[in-house]
Amino acid sequence: MKNLESRGHLLTEQINANSQNLDRLSSLELVDLFNREDANTLAAIAAARTQLAETIDRTAEALRQGGRLFYVGAGTSGRLGVLDAAECPPTFCTPPEMVQGIIAGGAGALVRSSEDLEDRFEDGAEAIAHRHVTQLDVVVGITAGGTTPFVIGALQAARQRGAVAISIACVPAEQVSIEADVDIRLLVGPEVLAGSTRLKAGTVTKMALNIISTGVMVRLGKVYGNRMVDVAVTNKKLRDRALRILQDLADIDREEAGFLLEKSGRNVKLALLMHWTGVDKGEGDRLLAQHQGNLRQAVASCQSHGH
Repeated sequence: MKNLESRGHLLTEQINANSQNLDRLSSLELVDLFNREDANTLAAIAAARTQLAETIDRTAEALRQGGRLFYVGAGTSGRLGVLDAAECPPTFCTPPEMVQGIIAGGAGALVRSSEDLEDRFEDGAEAIAHRHVTQLDVVVGITAGGTTPFVIGALQAARQRGAVAISIACVPAEQVSIEADVDIRLLVGPEVLAGSTRLKAGTVTKMALNIISTGVMVRLGKVYGNRMVDVAVTNKKLRDRALRILQDLADIDREEAGFLLEKSGRNVKLALLMHWTGVDKGEGDRLLAQHQGNLRQAVASCQSHGH
């Protein structure tokens, strides 16, 4: 085995001066310490705002042209990517293949730690090849310490295939350089529990992924105002949310909202378009397709054509 390089200099591995007596703190002191340290996540997101915005723009452009978004990670980073990908279909009614999470070790690694699998550079490259990634796609590699071979392998393979490569890491570029089209650095400082990157690094990664995926879906017209008009009506909670969106935006009572929802085939966006413009389901479908699902544009086109 080649000499194991020390990673002690990495920001994510450094010792946090504020928590050196962690094992001597009361529970309340422990909570307060975490709370103070977690404030760093907000500053880290603010410092990466331009890179996050560029990621949203480039990803929305790719998805508009039929591309896909892949999150790649190992351990906590991998789980967070899978989580964000899994939440897109119910929230935005996207097909499951549009946003995908890839974790070292596959589905089994979601519930049982398989940290040894992150060391295989070639497995990351293989995961990208297996999904037939092309220049239409976007690959986001998530590695808190910036060195995970699985993720670096995936990013390298993605770039070779012409995909947009985006890296998310919690160490500064001068400590670890990563070849990527957009280089997001979320610098939250040393962890309360030294090296435990499921803590601040994990929290700030969750924040970044929330911003990226929601921002992309807003750009794709899956949101009207701040309402999830593309919500998938698949359970009682989501049906209730759909009805409330219709009641509120269309200014109708709950019974009428229920009727409108059924008439549209349980499609909130289509229901609103039908209600506001008087078009039938078929014409509404055609208009939305013509405007790539953007409700505001579809409504405006109706008004300008005097529907």
